[in-house]
Amino acid sequence: MIWLKLLVCIAAIGLAGARLSRYGDVIAEKTGLGRSWVGLVLLATVTSLPELASGITAVTLAGVPDIAVGDVLGSCVFNLAILFVVDLLHPAESIYRRASRGHILSAGFGIVLIGTVAFALLLAGRGEALAIGPIGAYTPLIVALYLLAMRALYRHERREVAEFVGEVAQRYPGIGLRRAAIGFALSAAVVVAAGIWLPFVGADIARLMGWHDSFVGTLLVAAATSAPEVAVTVAAVRIGALDMAVANLLGSNLFDIVILAIDDLFYAGGPLLADVSQVHALSAVTAMVMTGTVVVGVFYRPAGPLWRNVSWISVFMLALYLLNGYVLFRHGA
Repeated sequence: MIWLKLLVCIAAIGLAGARLSRYGDVIAEKTGLGRSWVGLVLLATVTSLPELASGITAVTLAGVPDIAVGDVLGSCVFNLAILFVVDLLHPAESIYRRASRGHILSAGFGIVLIGTVAFALLLAGRGEALAIGPIGAYTPLIVALYLLAMRALYRHERREVAEFVGEVAQRYPGIGLRRAAIGFALSAAVVVAAGIWLPFVGADIARLMGWHDSFVGTLLVAAATSAPEVAVTVAAVRIGALDMAVANLLGSNLFDIVILAIDDLFYAGGPLLADVSQVHALSAVTAMVMTGTVVVGVFYRPAGPLWRNVSWISVFMLALYLLNGYVLFRHGA
């Protein structure tokens, strides 16, 4: 029954995530917002709602902070591993030969934000949990860096990037803005409800299987809460919106780190990162290395696939994801 509950959560999040993608595209068309901006900010934020809901629940009602932190950092790693699937599904050639170089900016901010979390985790492991009252000093820093990133990305979008996906006039003539907004809100509500349920299911699985909370949060819960990213990304690739797919994944990682700051505000036990396993630093470092690999791929544009259409960049990131999961399973807490 516990595994059935997990499957129900994943199914609900996946189906609602697919609807979010469609209604988000309608909103972009009806309001005139760029589809690239919708992918980078709106869709990326909404598809991260499960991490937000499950994180707050984990640090309050469920009392499992390791699952909250593992969910966020595991989602960052999982989102980047999804690029292997994107590379596999993309026709003709590797995605790194077609993706816009504008992604380097969002990837760079991702490294800075994830690096801030890794730095705070390592400091906490040495007994230096820098705090501002009941919260960590990293919390306002993360929020400030995220706002700076959004401002820089918006200005870059306006200045240099016209649109990731070409404008298609009236792709949804039968759907009005009001209907799209209602559908978008209802889909988001389903995502949040399933996300609230997930930490309890994860904690039950950890107890049943004798697994570590850090492993369950980073692998199982993170994969489940990343179901909207998978649904939105695959849908975007199928309609040829490659840059929207990549922007959604990188943008989700930016917002995921902000979720850690929000979780810290809700956690009553002091600075959140000072009260979790230090093994989470491994996930943070893995996410940084994977994001740096994306930068290399987009800038260098490697010629020739390693297997089918898949570049060595994507194969390397998949290997890092699997290695991270193995180490967490063996040494998690």
